[in-house]
Amino acid sequence: MAELAYRRVIVKVSGEALAGSGAPIDQTTLDRIAADLAAARALGVSLGVVIGGGNFVRGGTVAAGGIARSTGDSMGMLATVMNALALEGALARAGAPARTLSALVMPQVCETYRRDRALRHLEAGRIVLLAGGTANPFFTTDTTAVLRGCELGCDAVLKATNVDGVYSADPKKDKNARRYDRLTHAEALARDLKVMDATAFALAQENRMPIIVFAIAEAGAITATLRGEGRATVVEAG
Repeated sequence: MAELAYRRVIVKVSGEALAGSGAPIDQTTLDRIAADLAAARALGVSLGVVIGGGNFVRGGTVAAGGIARSTGDSMGMLATVMNALALEGALARAGAPARTLSALVMPQVCETYRRDRALRHLEAGRIVLLAGGTANPFFTTDTTAVLRGCELGCDAVLKATNVDGVYSADPKKDKNARRYDRLTHAEALARDLKVMDATAFALAQENRMPIIVFAIAEAGAITATLRGEGRATVVEAG
C-alpha cells in the first residue's frame, strides 16, 4: 500500500456509464467496472461506490415533462438502487464481497444506510454500494458522493467520467480546450469549471476533500488512478 496515495475512497460512477446500445445496462460494461473495483479492493483500498440513475431516469428530464421535480428526483433515486443491485451481483461474480446500502428505506431489497453500518462493512473488506442518493430531492449523486466521502472518512472522491480529466471547455466541441493536471478548489470555482455541481463542489471545498476526475472507458482505469498511473485531474485544497 505504500505506493498508493489513497487508502479509502468513494468512486462516483454515472448511471449513463452502464448503458449499452438500446439497453439501460450493458452487461459487458457492468462486468468490466466490477472487475476494476474488485482489482482496486485487492490492492487493499477500502471502497465505497455511488452510482447514478441516469441510464433509467433523470429527475430534471422527467420534471420537464410535467411531473413534479421532487417526484422525478424520487424516481431517479430508485433508479440508483437498481443500478447498485446490478453492480452488487457483478461484484459477487468477480469474487468481491459487496453490500448495497440505500438512503431510502426498503428492507425487502437491501440494507438501509447508516454511517456505522457502512463503516462496519468497509472495515470487513466489503465494497459498499451507496444507493438512494441522500434520500432528498434536489440533491445530485455528485453531492451524495462527497457527503458520503466526508461521513466515512475517505481520502478522496474519484469521479469517473467520459473524459480523462478537467478541461477549460468541452474537448469534444473545442479542439483548443486546455486540460488541467492539478487544480485547487478555489481555481476550479473561479474558472467555473464543471467538475461537479455547485453543491457538491462547495461541500468538497469546505471539507478539503480531493476530487480526482478520470475516464472510466478503459479497463483498469480505477486501479491506474489509485496508483497515480492514469491520466486524471486532481482537484484539491490549495
